[in-house]
Amino acid sequence: MISDKQHINLHLDAHTVGLDVPRDQEPNYRYAADLLNSRYQYYLKLRPNASAEQLWMYTALEMAVSLQSDARDKSLVPIEKELAELNKLIEKTIKQ
Repeated sequence: MISDKQHINLHLDAHTVGLDVPRDQEPNYRYAADLLNSRYQYYLKLRPNASAEQLWMYTALEMAVSLQSDARDKSLVPIEKELAELNKLIEKTIKQ
């Protein structure tokens, strides 16, 4: 029987993280690790004297803000659709 999970090792800066992840999510985990490493390197260049702990805090904070913004934007989609429909109805009513 094939397991629905697979073991992967991700490299985050100087650390290796071993995880058992759903097979269909493996590319997402690898992409996320690449994204984190990229942002970590950005902050390392920006603040070369910062500790690794500080750099990871900057990285985590940026990712959390991005996640929160994405969630807020997604939650507005149904409202925006309703507003568009209401605007059409108002415009139609005004033209009559």
